[in-house]
Amino acid sequence: MNEDFLEKLRFNADGLIPAIIQERKTGRVLMMAWMNRDSLLKTIETKRTWFWSRSRQKYWMKGESSGHVQRVEKLSFDCDGDTLLLEVEQVGAACHEGYKSCFFRDISAEGAILSNDEPLVKPEVVYKDKVKEARRQEKLKGASEKSAADGRGTA
Repeated sequence: MNEDFLEKLRFNADGLIPAIIQERKTGRVLMMAWMNRDSLLKTIETKRTWFWSRSRQKYWMKGESSGHVQRVEKLSFDCDGDTLLLEVEQVGAACHEGYKSCFFRDISAEGAILSNDEPLVKPEVVYKDKVKEARRQEKLKGASEKSAADGRGTA
């Protein structure tokens, strides 16, 4: 693959660039996430969206847990080269809270938060295995910390 286009992109000091994800069919903005060079190249290669998680410090593919994948149909960048726009076919909810778009809240002129959509799915159903695993890990961590505090930890 010709990677010359990378020279036109302006990644920030952390090597990241914001990626706006838009549903191609409707034009609706679904989400924003961060990409680095490798996740961008993997997105182009697989035609699925890959991002860099700043909090977890790892790559993730949209839909890897939920099955709600994004099929990339078009990839563009803005005139400054500092923002990507990915037009996708969204399968299921884009938002981890179960909504089609992460932008499901509006702010009224009075400052009130208003929902502009209904969830497509319940997150606890979609991510039930992930939630169970997180709870299991927390229990293990708690037991390990208790053992260490009691002086029974492993050497």
